[in-house]
Amino acid sequence: MSHNNIEIKARCTDPAFIRAYLQEQQARFVGTDEQTDTYFHVPNGRLKLRQGPIENALIFYKRENKAGPKLSEVKLFQVPAESDVLKELLTKANGIKVVVKKRRAIYFIDNVKFHIDEVEGLGSFVEIEAIDADGSLGLEKINEQCNYYLQVFRIPETDLLTHSYSDLLLNAS
Repeated sequence: MSHNNIEIKARCTDPAFIRAYLQEQQARFVGTDEQTDTYFHVPNGRLKLRQGPIENALIFYKRENKAGPKLSEVKLFQVPAESDVLKELLTKANGIKVVVKKRRAIYFIDNVKFHIDEVEGLGSFVEIEAIDADGSLGLEKINEQCNYYLQVFRIPETDLLTHSYSDLLLNAS
């Protein structure tokens, strides 16, 4: 499956505020996932194997490292929950770059996905992903959606992240 997202990632000083807003808006709560993202060395973009009780996928994506809403081109392949053989193959072929472990609360309002994350070694974060799954919404619409929630959540520009959790962990070590 291929699709485009406009997304932001930001430090989150008040996860309860965001959770309360999502509940007030009757966002669909998917659940809380204990995720392990294993990133592999690749010549361009990012390749990760996500493993958790809710989401399991091999994900390749390209995204600019900049603050604020940004385009992410995503290729996603659903894998079985027990994907250890795939992990072993990818590790032997490419080597592991970094492993990110997080506790992620997942919500949806229409096509917009929200994550409230607690990332091991990094802290609390929020992500907003406006998803155009079939190309029918267009980049302008999903950019507007992402910006709308950025304002609703009152996320200051100084809290916006330019890089992925994987980059932050690599830079911290």
